[in-house]
Amino acid sequence: MVDRGAMWNALDGLRSALGLDSLSQPRPVRQRVAFTIAFVALAAKLSKADGVSVAVESEAFDRTFHVPDEERENVHRLFDLARQDVAGFESYAETIGGFLEEDPDLLNDVFECLFHVACADGVLHLAEEAFLRTVAQKFGLDGPAFETIRSYHVRDPESPYHVLGLSPDATDDELKARHRQLVVENHPDKLAGRGVPPEFVCLATRKLAVINAAYDKVKAQRGAKAPAL
Repeated sequence: MVDRGAMWNALDGLRSALGLDSLSQPRPVRQRVAFTIAFVALAAKLSKADGVSVAVESEAFDRTFHVPDEERENVHRLFDLARQDVAGFESYAETIGGFLEEDPDLLNDVFECLFHVACADGVLHLAEEAFLRTVAQKFGLDGPAFETIRSYHVRDPESPYHVLGLSPDATDDELKARHRQLVVENHPDKLAGRGVPPEFVCLATRKLAVINAAYDKVKAQRGAKAPAL
């Protein structure tokens, strides 16, 4: 059973460490800290969705969500407490979805980070996928959006086309144009330029590699070498 008092103490400690121990703080600061708390708790609960939270998942969280050194202890304490069970994860997902309702690109980035944590041990468990599908609903992501993001992390036979967001009957010209579009949209420099937090930009390089690999695979299947951009 989770010690709710300990969790609230961790939340209070995190608020204090982040300078949010008073309601006099500016609203944007309060929102940023509330978002951080919700994301930490949601990622932690996702790591428990398959019944066991392993170290590699918390390490994946550390790689994708950077916090200042002086805040790290409180963030880790919250993560360790929240991952004891999955109870209440829907409310954290709703909180994040509400904060980012008007920023769908960043919401997608957040969802991709969660997928990265879920797949850190090399397997997407059925319970983890069900957890993520519920989160996607709370985020307002439709089925095709979910399948596209899933394809960045899970290799199904048809995944190259899912990655590119194309049907297998797309023409070569459509394939090339779509690849160019995805490269531009997902380049790390562009993400940073539109204000995406640095803790999420770190996934852009991996995502871009998956896009390029999918493009190369489709071109190879069609018997042609992928042209350089």
